[in-house]
Amino acid sequence: MPDRCEVLPGDNVVARRGGGLLWVDAPGSPALVATLYACLGVSGPGADRVLSAVAGQVGALADSGASFALVLADTAGGSGSGVALWSGKGQPSVDGVPVSGRQVDGGCTLAAGFDLGSSLYVGPGSAPSPVPPGVAYDLVEGTVPGSGASLQLTAATPPSVAVPVAAPVSSPPAERFSAGSDSGFSAPAAPAPEPAAWEPAAEEPAQAPAQAGGESTAFWQPDSPPAAPVLRFDDGMVVTVDNDLVLGRRPDGHELVTSGTATAVPIADTQNVLSSAHAAVQRAGREVSLVDLGSLNGTHVAGPEATEWTQLEPGVAHALSDGDRLLLGWTVITFEQPAA
Repeated sequence: MPDRCEVLPGDNVVARRGGGLLWVDAPGSPALVATLYACLGVSGPGADRVLSAVAGQVGALADSGASFALVLADTAGGSGSGVALWSGKGQPSVDGVPVSGRQVDGGCTLAAGFDLGSSLYVGPGSAPSPVPPGVAYDLVEGTVPGSGASLQLTAATPPSVAVPVAAPVSSPPAERFSAGSDSGFSAPAAPAPEPAAWEPAAEEPAQAPAQAGGESTAFWQPDSPPAAPVLRFDDGMVVTVDNDLVLGRRPDGHELVTSGTATAVPIADTQNVLSSAHAAVQRAGREVSLVDLGSLNGTHVAGPEATEWTQLEPGVAHALSDGDRLLLGWTVITFEQPAA
């Protein structure tokens, strides 16, 4: 099933939704882009007929110089087959080998039922192998600028491989109590004794009054304070938002950092598309906001289900929600807000 989609920087359009992957280079043809994007939700045995019908409309929707590649991946049951429609420079490739198809209307080529292999590429030419680190960013879902995309696929794990681990029968589950405080305890809680085992000797004083008064804290495990939100970068780096942050190519010199108000988070930038201090992430309690610091190429944000990026106005705070995606240059960051 789809694992990671690496998008190469560029001025064209790359989109991913469900099992579909799209690359389009069609300047001045928004109708073609919209039509192809709508096909990303197509699945099932009739997908090739839908793409064949779309091919007949390409000439009316786009200029003659339009290039695109649309691949619908079917990974249900580990089949790993695809249906593709392309035109111009958009011939897709599987594991570095171009996909073969038949000519259809609109000057397009259609291929159906081909093996997806382990790596699927859409875009002009062939995918760089491997992609230079720090150049590509991961696209989970939506539409972004890019010059091509490489979708890495992993085989489905057979059900027999997963072996459930039974809990030890000799260790009853510990009972949890709430202490009505967010200060917490550093020592782990001891397991609560079984009711039948809690029988004080006749000559010993009963402990029930002490428990009722809340003094026997050795058996208490208070609720932990809410986890801090995090920024999960496309290269795997995770940054905890426990205070204000300044992100950019060289954010150490920004006044928020030098004054001690914020922490610098430098981002690798091989394409020189980031500003020194590109954007700030500000936290007030559980509320987290993103602010563009007047960056040259802008700061963009998109919700979990959004298909387009929205550029922020410099200096205007934008409240973040769990699952929002941030785009700084070619770096994609996902904001994660744990439940309260």
